[in-house]
Formats: sequence, C-alpha cells, structure tokens
Amino acid sequence: MPEKGERVAGLRERKKAKTRSTIQQHALRLFRDQGYDATTMEQIAEAAEVSTSTVFRYFSTKEELAVSDEQEAFFIQAWRAQPDDLPLVRALRHAIRSTLEGLSPTELGAQRDRDVLMFTVPELWAASLGNVTQARRTITELVAERSGRDTDDAAVRALSGTVFGIILDAMLRWAQDPAQDIAAELDQVLAFLDNDQFNRLMARDPDEGRS
Repeated sequence: MPEKGERVAGLRERKKAKTRSTIQQHALRLFRDQGYDATTMEQIAEAAEVSTSTVFRYFSTKEELAVSDEQEAFFIQAWRAQPDDLPLVRALRHAIRSTLEGLSPTELGAQRDRDVLMFTVPELWAASLGNVTQARRTITELVAERSGRDTDDAAVRALSGTVFGIILDAMLRWAQDPAQDIAAELDQVLAFLDNDQFNRLMARDPDEGRS
C-alpha cells in the first residue's frame, strides 16, 4: 500500500497534469477561434482562470502551448500492454486505436486543433519538427524492440517509415475534415499491412520468413 507521502505526491502530480491540460485546451480553443497570432498569454490565462505566471510555469512560450503533445506516453503504454503473441502490425493497430479511443471528446478535439495549427501556421510547423522527429524515432524503437531487431534493420525502417507516413497522412486528412474518424481511418489503412506475409517477416525470430 502506498505511503502517505507517496499518495500526496501522486495527487500533486495529477493536479499539475490536470492544470497543464486545462491551460492547453483553452489555448487551443482560443487559437482556433480567434487565430494564433491574435491570442495572447494573458487571454489564455483569463480563459483558464489562472494567473499569467501560472501559464508560464507550465509553458515557457506560446509555441509550446500549441505544439506540446502528451499522447506519446499513452501510446507507448498501450503498445507494451499488447499480448506478446499478437502479430506486430496487429499490435500496432490495437495500440493506436486504444490510445485514440481513450481520449475524451474534449481531448480529441484539442488534438485535432493542434494538428490544424501544425499544418496551417508555418512557424508552428517548424516548431513541431522536434515532436515529429521524436515520434518517428519512437515508432522505430518500438518496432525494433518487439521484433527483436536493430533500429537500423531494413525491415524495421521500412515498416516504421510506412506507419509514420500513414499516421501523418491521417492527421492531415483529419485537419482538413473534422468529420473524419481518425481511429477508424488509421485502422483501415494499417489493415493493408496486417497480413500473414508481412507479420511473418516482422516476427521476433529475425530468420523467420527469410528463407
């Protein structure tokens, strides 16, 4: 059973995470409704009912408010929760769907608002490149880990690059059309990779499917 100090620390961290999320959701709404350039940190603080100094405590710049994305940790958790005997591509499909379906409507809307900003505001696309690069690296590392291969293995790079492209395309389509069901869209496209031949190639035994 957790000690009292651990429970207090855990509660404190959850409160911080909630405050951070609330501030960002209000910021993304304001960016959407009145434009990124027209929105000030003071307006964001007022909308979130916190002080401007509190906003800066969680987000050092307005750019960070727009591009910061906390979903990667949830995806990694969902990925590692997949059964070991599940084929790699199927595990990937399940992890992505689990991550997206775990978001509340408000969180999902904020995610789309972030994607729209990334694709439509040039300075935010530049600021997002770090996140984009990290996402590409994470997918490569997770595919390598599950398949028992190196990150520079050709099959790992082929799969992770393809998956990354599929995700980026789905994000762009979703940004253009809010009616898109991004979870269903991703699952439908990834299903084309979820076949016996591809799953045998990516099986944990690196020699399997190569004869």
